[in-house]
Parts: sequence; structure tokens; C-alpha cells
Amino acid sequence: MFKTLKNDVDVVLDQDPAARNRLEVMINYSGVHAIWSHRLNHWLWNKKLFFVARFLSQVSRFFTGIEIHPGAKIGQRLFIDHGMGVVIGETCEIGDNVTIFQGVTLGGTGKEKGKRHPTLEDHVLVATGAKVLGSMVIGKHARIGAGSVVLKEVPPNSTVVGIPGRVVVQDGVKIGNDLDHSNLPDPVSDKFRSLEQELIRVKKELKQLKREQEKKEGTPN
Repeated sequence: MFKTLKNDVDVVLDQDPAARNRLEVMINYSGVHAIWSHRLNHWLWNKKLFFVARFLSQVSRFFTGIEIHPGAKIGQRLFIDHGMGVVIGETCEIGDNVTIFQGVTLGGTGKEKGKRHPTLEDHVLVATGAKVLGSMVIGKHARIGAGSVVLKEVPPNSTVVGIPGRVVVQDGVKIGNDLDHSNLPDPVSDKFRSLEQELIRVKKELKQLKREQEKKEGTPN
């Protein structure tokens, strides 16, 4: 247990250049507080003390802004960076050395029973505001871009961006645009641009037809 708690602190020192020492991390990092609270709540949940576990998880949510259901399974060295608004559902499974940024939701898609939340394998990164919804596996070393909405499984060593999320890099090979939090695909904007180009083409054709018609009308019989 003490090794696990130490790992929860050490991963912050490894990942966050603003973290200066263990004492600062233990006192000031809400992500660490939320994870520590969850580890206790998960133990209570496994002992079938469901009400107590849920109550303490809500207390932790009030103080940290991070909601982790006590039924979720979390591995070693989870790093929740600036975690306000993070939601982790009951049947989530999170591997080792996973990084989650603020505003991330690991949720379900409806009222289905059983496994209804995602599984994140080792070394996954989920960027700011991303939503991973439903029972699917996010493979090892996968990266989810900021603001993306992921509804399907993600292969290992892949980068996913957009709404809905699509793989743009896999095993180091570009399939589309690389992960760029400031320049993510916008399918609505892309559709409007496509329609605009189509309108320009139609206008050109109409002008050409109009000129041809005027020439015919101006030609003497």
C-alpha cells in the first residue's frame, strides 16, 4: 500500500515540471488526493460497504472536483493533471502509467448493464476535454486528442482526434493529421467548406450556360 501511495506521488514529479518536491505534491495536488481517496473507497466497495464508499467518493468529489466511482479499477502511477471536471465511471479499468487531463469523461452511453465504461490499457494519454464513452478498449500507448469524442475501440500505439474520434496515426505511420491540440479536425466546418466549393462549381457552370444561351440568342437566323 505504501509503495502504491509513493508511486502516486512520484508520477507527478516525473510528469509535471511545476512539481518541486513530494511534500508539495501531497498537500497541493487534488489529483493525488482524488486517487488516494479512491483507493480507500475501492477497498470499501470490494468489502460490499457500498453506501459508505459512495458517500466518501462524493465527499472527495466536493473537495477535488474529480469524480471517481468507487467501483472503478485503477492501476499504478495514474496521473490526473489539473483534474477539475474529470469523471471516471463505475466499470472503468485503468492500467499503469496512464495520464488524464482536466475535463475528461470516461463514461457510458446509456442504461446498459454490466461492463459499460472504457478500459484504458497501460501508457494511455487522454487530453483535455476528451470523452471516451462506452465499453471499449483503448490500446497501450494510445493518445486521445483534446476535445475528441471516442465511441469505438482504439488500437495500440494510435493517435485519435475529432468528433467522432478517428485514428490519424498508428504505429508511427500517419493516417491523417497528427495530434495537435490547437488544430483538431472539425467535421462540421469541413462539410461547410465542401458545400461552398460545390456552390462555386455550380455557379461557374450556370455562368457558362448563360453565356452560351446569350450567344445563341444573339446569332441571326
